[in-house]
Amino acid sequence: MNPREMQKMQQQLMKAQQQMAQAQEKMAEELANMSLEGSAGGGAVTLTLSGDYQVRSVAVDPDAVDPADVGALEDLIAAALADVLGKVAQAQEDAQQKMQSAAMSGLKLPPGMGF
Repeated sequence: MNPREMQKMQQQLMKAQQQMAQAQEKMAEELANMSLEGSAGGGAVTLTLSGDYQVRSVAVDPDAVDPADVGALEDLIAAALADVLGKVAQAQEDAQQKMQSAAMSGLKLPPGMGF
């Protein structure tokens, strides 16, 4: 590879790095603005989190509160939390894949250097 081709490839890599940084910022903003909901007990307990794991709201149906059976309410809260955490993790994974695809699409690598 001649020096001119190396310089061109370096420029492409720098541009791709800038695009990746911009895509990461956009992804973080989109995740922070996202609201994901998890629930348990047919909606007796509902938790809403942002895509960056910030708690937005907690809702408990008054009928789910039985002072004689606090353990049941605790189980519902744990189940709703597990539900919403799975959704947040999936949203983050989807956003990461989307960002990587977008960043790599603009990069023109020489033959044999693709991923």
